[in-house]
Amino acid sequence: MADDAANVRQRKRVEEVDSDGNAIDSDAPPVTTADKKKKSKKSKKESVYTDDYSPYVDILRLLSFFFLASCALSYLQSGGESFFWGQKNKPWYMRPDYWKAKWVRDQINPSLPLPYSPNFRVNRIERKLTIPLHKQNGPLYLTPEELLQYDGSDPTKPIYLAINHTIFDVSANPRIYGPGGSYNVFAGRDASRGFVTGCFVEDRTPDMRGVEDMFLPLDDPEIDRHWSYADMQALQAEERAAAQQKVHDALKHWVDFFSKSDKYGEVGKVKREEGWLEKEKRRPLCEQAQKGRVKRVVPGQEKN
Repeated sequence: MADDAANVRQRKRVEEVDSDGNAIDSDAPPVTTADKKKKSKKSKKESVYTDDYSPYVDILRLLSFFFLASCALSYLQSGGESFFWGQKNKPWYMRPDYWKAKWVRDQINPSLPLPYSPNFRVNRIERKLTIPLHKQNGPLYLTPEELLQYDGSDPTKPIYLAINHTIFDVSANPRIYGPGGSYNVFAGRDASRGFVTGCFVEDRTPDMRGVEDMFLPLDDPEIDRHWSYADMQALQAEERAAAQQKVHDALKHWVDFFSKSDKYGEVGKVKREEGWLEKEKRRPLCEQAQKGRVKRVVPGQEKN
């Protein structure tokens, strides 16, 4: 009897298990059907969340953020010109020429000062590559009087010229723009008018008023009588519109020439007082441009 009592005392308590095989505490309150449904729903939600997670979604979100941030930064940096870093005149830190020139400077003589250093000419695979270095402490804003100091007469300063109020460094070609050069008359000035009319000395000014006259035909009563008054008015309006477009195209040609050149770089803008153009006396068309004008041709008498 004593042995039977000891065996009874040493026997483990039989534990109940639920339908999932989990032990049920006999002292705990009984689990109702509602509790089982809640646990089942929670387990399903956790399972669905775990199954739907993908690291690619996080990667896509990150890339989208970087893309939008890049667009916003480009818009701010370019002053609203481009969302995709496509502005025409990039700042110095976005120009490959600057970093190439800096690398060349470091290879030749690292003691040369920056932001301004002389131009470097480097032979690369049987060709000469000219890399200009400009002032790199931000864009310059010069008055016409200040710009005149960079006409090439001072060898310690770069040679600047301006066109359409934009300043370019042309130090890479001193034989043309320096003292004695064929285009030295443009150095240190904004001579937009002269670039279009071809009157280098007379038209060293950015005042473009009346330049379109060089593309207008000369009036001749004997020829003009072939048109009625209304037809002549309409014709003159068309001629002036076409002439203004030619002036725009001619000036744009030179702006593109300097801005797209590998030798010359934009360094700043010409600073003028507000209303300066109204204070300037209107210039007549220079003699050379005036001589290029011709009379109208009567319809049907055009030369083939």
